[in-house]
Amino acid sequence: MSGSRVESSITVTFEIAGRLDTAALESALRLLVQRHEVLRCEFQRLAGDLNCTALSPEAITLEAEEVGHFHTADELHTYLDKTFKSLDTLSWPLFLMGAVVRETNSTVYLCFDHIVCDGLSMPVVVNELQTAYAALTIGRPVELPASGSYLDFGDDQRRRYTSLRPDDDRLSYWRHFIDRNGGFFPRFPFDIGVSEDCLYPLVNRSHRLLDAQQTEALAAGARASGGSVFTGVLAAAATAQHRFGGPAVYRGMLPISERSSTETSQTSATSNAPDEWQHSIGWFVNTMPIEFRVGEGGTDHATTMRRARAAHTELQRHVGVPFVRAWELLAPETFSLHSWPYPVNFFSYIDFRRTPGGDQHPLWNPTLHVWATRGNGISHWFHRTATGLHVNMLHVDTPQAHEISDALHHELLRVLLEIAGLRNDALVSIPRPPRPMVGVKT
Repeated sequence: MSGSRVESSITVTFEIAGRLDTAALESALRLLVQRHEVLRCEFQRLAGDLNCTALSPEAITLEAEEVGHFHTADELHTYLDKTFKSLDTLSWPLFLMGAVVRETNSTVYLCFDHIVCDGLSMPVVVNELQTAYAALTIGRPVELPASGSYLDFGDDQRRRYTSLRPDDDRLSYWRHFIDRNGGFFPRFPFDIGVSEDCLYPLVNRSHRLLDAQQTEALAAGARASGGSVFTGVLAAAATAQHRFGGPAVYRGMLPISERSSTETSQTSATSNAPDEWQHSIGWFVNTMPIEFRVGEGGTDHATTMRRARAAHTELQRHVGVPFVRAWELLAPETFSLHSWPYPVNFFSYIDFRRTPGGDQHPLWNPTLHVWATRGNGISHWFHRTATGLHVNMLHVDTPQAHEISDALHHELLRVLLEIAGLRNDALVSIPRPPRPMVGVKT
């Protein structure tokens, strides 16, 4: 695939009030790496495979370095942007740590290669560092919850599914989806101006969809139909695509959290997960297809939400098989690619209020940044915080993708306000771009 080198990272920032205790922060950062084995991993290339070993906690040291003084926000932004993008998947460490120190407050930043962590690892990082820092500044012992090793988790999962074969009953959900979909991946239903043999530079865009009060209204509107904010947003995304000319049957890929004993979706965040994984750093994510029909005329939101909820319930019965194993067995012709073979319909939702330390987020002000070098599609990460409902969009930098992204964003907001029972007069006059389409299968 042309331009196939793909790098991606996840960065989290948070605030520390008052003059920074540098020694306490350094100790907290070092402790973070010592506690989580995945951050101490080294990969070595073997014949036809990779070897993964972890440095011992005792081998970890931290050397603080002052990198400079920045007099403007633009200077700081340029430096951090260059620094974050210097992270190299092929060398250790697979993360960067630092702080922007001011007289009255400081911003701590940590940038991780996506290979070692998922989105739900970021609130774990923030909660752990804030807890450790607070104890160290007053000379108290650091008390942190137990955390499991992602290496152990991955090794156990790999062993359990090595013997899986394409005709295994555990792949029945995938096989039935493939039959109805016409392929392994649900295609994004609009033309965004890409060739299927190329990867393109990506644009990262973030928006707040609803403020806190509006999000509560959305939750109430969804509950009235037996749903939740998650099913409301999922139904709204499907409805927005349908109104824009997309199919009446929504088909998409959802990331599913594997942190809980029942392997529930990321919609549950980690509130019911065993402590071993709830406070762990790693990539505890499966990916599953979902499909459901949009309500009549794209206006029957209650019916769409009920169908979305039923589809999600059925999906959860089949989340055990890792996505990469299903891909390898059921679509081997594309498994060797460095990316998904074409633009895929992708939807993610996390309620960060329900993650470790979520009640302190208004004070700590954590912010998540997602970055990738190249891709061939458009993805949506929805998340709820104390300030409302937000969306992060990562899409190819083509004119068609910008137009489609803008149009779907506005249509989505219309639907969310309708479910919430709120006025959307301000949206009526927004012009819509042309509707380039590709063929879709319903």
